[in-house]
Amino acid sequence: MWRIIIATEKRQLRLGAFLQGVGHHLAAWRHPDVDPRNTLRFDFYQQLARTAERGKFDAIFFADSLGVPDGPPELLARGLLPSYLEPLTNLAAIAGVTERIGLIATVSTSYLPPFHLARKFASLDQLSNGRTGWNLVTSGTDWEARNFNLDTQTPHAERYRHAREYVDVVKGLWDGWSDDALLFDQQAGLMFDPAKLYRLNHKGERYTVRGPLVAERPVQGYPVIVQAGSSGDGQALAAATAEVVFTAQQTLEEGRRFYAGLKEQLIPHGRSADSLKIMPGVLPVIGRSAQEAQDKYEQLQGLIDPVLGIGLLNAFLGNIDLSKYPLDGPVPELPVTEGWQSRQKLFVDLARRENLSLRQLYQRVAGARGHRIVIGTAEHVADQLEEWFVNGAADGFNILPPTLPHGLDDFVNLVVPELQRRGLFRTEYIGRTLREHLGLQRPRNQFE
Repeated sequence: MWRIIIATEKRQLRLGAFLQGVGHHLAAWRHPDVDPRNTLRFDFYQQLARTAERGKFDAIFFADSLGVPDGPPELLARGLLPSYLEPLTNLAAIAGVTERIGLIATVSTSYLPPFHLARKFASLDQLSNGRTGWNLVTSGTDWEARNFNLDTQTPHAERYRHAREYVDVVKGLWDGWSDDALLFDQQAGLMFDPAKLYRLNHKGERYTVRGPLVAERPVQGYPVIVQAGSSGDGQALAAATAEVVFTAQQTLEEGRRFYAGLKEQLIPHGRSADSLKIMPGVLPVIGRSAQEAQDKYEQLQGLIDPVLGIGLLNAFLGNIDLSKYPLDGPVPELPVTEGWQSRQKLFVDLARRENLSLRQLYQRVAGARGHRIVIGTAEHVADQLEEWFVNGAADGFNILPPTLPHGLDDFVNLVVPELQRRGLFRTEYIGRTLREHLGLQRPRNQFE
């Protein structure tokens, strides 16, 4: 016990608030205390961001999707949100009503030219005084691909190979100006020092980009690069490029194995273990008592539409039609697809390990899409986070509130003080940028 206390005195966990609609649980929008219209209201997101900042979270995080899933409208209408705010636009507005909290947006490498992405994030980093992060995804569905002149998604390995080149281009564009390139010297008539402008002149497999960027170098050098892929290709990309990895792991042993394996992959790239923060997702259902927490969870579970539950499995398992299989029968043998391979494996492994039927599987994953669910008092939730943190399974956690704003309020009001009491989490912000919050170094300009 003393060894654990000593080990945690100099190391504090990181917290991200993953804000999705009105909550992560599949049935959150049907909860009687939730107003689903909040998904499209800026004042709602402003409130959430300020709550997370009050709780001293490192960052808020927005996912994104670039299309509406396949299926008849009658089915989609039972639970698919028809529209939500574009993450970068939303975070630009939130930047003006917050001061310290980091702002992480998901943008796919598959469908936006790297010049556009580099410019947008450089601008947001300037507007927020260095608080941005880019969650790099490669888009893994055919229904997204069909919005961008394609019939099917690009094969998995090819997507990740392109993403690696994409990151190189984006970093090169962010380095297109020295930090002190802009002079605005009215007397000499010089806007910038011409010796401190660098043209990228990239010519690669997929991209030809001259540069430089039409934007000043970001405050952080680079916005923090975040990645969520946990497949073999995803881990290879993360080891080479990412600074934060959001991952879905169900057990402590799985978490430790993933953590150690990914940190080991940093070595060939000349990177230290501290240069990459691993933050598994956790959906906490919090009550003043264990029974209250369990009742909250059961209420949400009772609102799950079975049709949507199977639809959720269809989407994550590669758009495979599971409706022809018995709902209370075993999960069938499934082919590996070009979609979200790490999540497909997680779902199948969970079903096999616990001998789950299709119904039981969607009930297990409807809350957090494969992330770990922790149900109990604030002390119990803190115990679970501490166990993973001190036993080599996490550097922090991405918190997925089951409903919003209630789930985030509960975590900030009840769990954060408990983590602070244990010396595991900050009581005040020390730095101002997201890099400073996370303990990440500011990158040097590669051209200097």
